[in-house]
Amino acid sequence: MFNKKECVAMLLAGGQGSRLYALTNKIAKPAVTYGAKYRIIDFPLSNCVNSGIDTVGVLTQYEPLLLNRYIGAGQPWDLDRNFGGVHILPPYQGKKKGEWYKGTANAIYQNIDFIKRYRPEYVLILSGDHIYKMDYSKMVAHHKEHDAELTIAVLEVPWEEASRFGIMTTNEKAQITEFNEKPAKPTSNLASMGIYIFNTDVLFSYLEADEKNPASSNDFGKNIIPTMLKDGRVLSAYPFSGYWKDVGTIQSLWDANMDLLSTLPQFDLFESNWKIYSRNEARPPQFIAKGAVTKNSLISDGSFIEGTVMNSLLSSNVHVGKGTVIRDSIIFADTVIGEGCTIDCAIIDEHVTISPHVTIGGSDKITVIGSDATIGEGIQIACGEMVETDRR
Repeated sequence: MFNKKECVAMLLAGGQGSRLYALTNKIAKPAVTYGAKYRIIDFPLSNCVNSGIDTVGVLTQYEPLLLNRYIGAGQPWDLDRNFGGVHILPPYQGKKKGEWYKGTANAIYQNIDFIKRYRPEYVLILSGDHIYKMDYSKMVAHHKEHDAELTIAVLEVPWEEASRFGIMTTNEKAQITEFNEKPAKPTSNLASMGIYIFNTDVLFSYLEADEKNPASSNDFGKNIIPTMLKDGRVLSAYPFSGYWKDVGTIQSLWDANMDLLSTLPQFDLFESNWKIYSRNEARPPQFIAKGAVTKNSLISDGSFIEGTVMNSLLSSNVHVGKGTVIRDSIIFADTVIGEGCTIDCAIIDEHVTISPHVTIGGSDKITVIGSDATIGEGIQIACGEMVETDRR
């Protein structure tokens, strides 16, 4: 009865991810493969565990089945706890009403009772579609030291990209003095990372007031943060300078994967003191056949390589036939690629079958093949195409 948590994390994982097109037709964006072995959601979950936060609510909505199955009871991330752990939180029918999550703030509002169960002092709100490593315990310490009621993790972005983010201005005490959600003409390049720490009582009061406002979009960036700033609340900016990538587009997902293959990788997956945990089926070892060629690539267990793989990432159980050449591409799990194929600058989703002598893509644009598709023998898929169904 007297158990409580200092901090509970709420992970927003219900977005459709429409800008990933064929890759999210059947699964939620946080369930998309990254780095040949992981799924995007592995990163915020691993960050929580590595930061000492053992209570996480995962808010799902769009195509949640694979994500629910993947997370399960949370064992791979050491989040299978009797008090705390990881919990899937879909929209549900209550006694009075039930409705889909209307926005980021409404999603948290609908789960206030879950948060109250642990009586936390602070609530950490995360997005499920970013690749990064962050010690959230340091952000909590910053929040306390600055007597903040809301702390926002921030980083400097290129000026030409600033209009895509919530942009803020701060004073010498790291207090936020101005905030604009996706401004057309930014006056700063200090961007919100979509990572927030709230004092719990303050969060509840603003969520409840926001829910009563019929004109609200029920969004943190558009409504909650500007209202708190207007009310004179103490908002602090927590600076972050490490690797962080929003992988919400085909280009950014491809870039983030290719960052792992640079001579000096921009993002280190092999750091022993900050492991990224994931759930992976047991697979046999990878096999590189006689005559096969692999260069500067990540190739996961269970893969069988008879052709040439260069500057690419192959997830588990991928078969590459003889004479096939794969360049600058990302191949998701359980995909079979026949003999004599050429694949260049492409993302191939899970469970795809590519018949012999198929040509896919080119170096100018990223070509995407959606999950479960079958590409017939000798078919040519043009550079930049988005293939969502079988092509015979």
